[in-house]
Amino acid sequence: MAEENFRNKLILVVDDEERMARFIRLNLEHDGFQVVEAHKGMDAINELRTKMPDVVLLDVMMPDIDGFEVLQLIRETSSVPVIMLTAKGEEDDRVKGLELGADDYVTKPFSPRELVSRVRAVLRRTEAASSGEGGAINVDDHLKIDFGRREVRLDGELVKLRPTEYRLLYHLVQNAGWVLTYDQILAKVWGYEYRDEPHYVRLYVNYLRQKLEKDPANPVYILTERGVGYRFVDFKKEEK
Repeated sequence: MAEENFRNKLILVVDDEERMARFIRLNLEHDGFQVVEAHKGMDAINELRTKMPDVVLLDVMMPDIDGFEVLQLIRETSSVPVIMLTAKGEEDDRVKGLELGADDYVTKPFSPRELVSRVRAVLRRTEAASSGEGGAINVDDHLKIDFGRREVRLDGELVKLRPTEYRLLYHLVQNAGWVLTYDQILAKVWGYEYRDEPHYVRLYVNYLRQKLEKDPANPVYILTERGVGYRFVDFKKEEK
């Protein structure tokens, strides 16, 4: 079982509230995960370098440097999955975290079951992405994608994609010419737990368009199928 493979995964919990960190730790350990704690931002960076965790749970509010700064430092050197812990109703925090490269967020207060479910979903996505088969694709004269090397180039320039952006692009390209519904995309890229959160799809499609489209308002690669989902241009048909 794939879930059994997660039992020894190491989770770094970053929260300045020691009681909260302990609560999270106990629940994750109960589910078979290994856990290490950090209560300050810079301590988290040090733990990341020395322990090399499989997932980071990162609180936004921190005493020395906040969670957003920690996330930026993490993304300078690592693509480790990061789940942000945000206060209820702080939508700006959630959006900012995703824009800076977080893979997901969990809103406080949360149930232990929800937290464990989100951690497992992130691990499944990471495992699926690392085992995906790759190959070089010339979409057109401007856009080249090499899934084997995990490289995307636009007019010869390397495009930096965050892990979630890369997974989304991978599934869109693999189904080029076919319409993928919001639910299909959520299940493939985020996991079935996210089937009621289509805003994830819209947000990350927008990110991809900003990076890949010359005119994001009039896309030629990632096309909108109103009320249904998205379709990547059928470049294979265009080649014929």
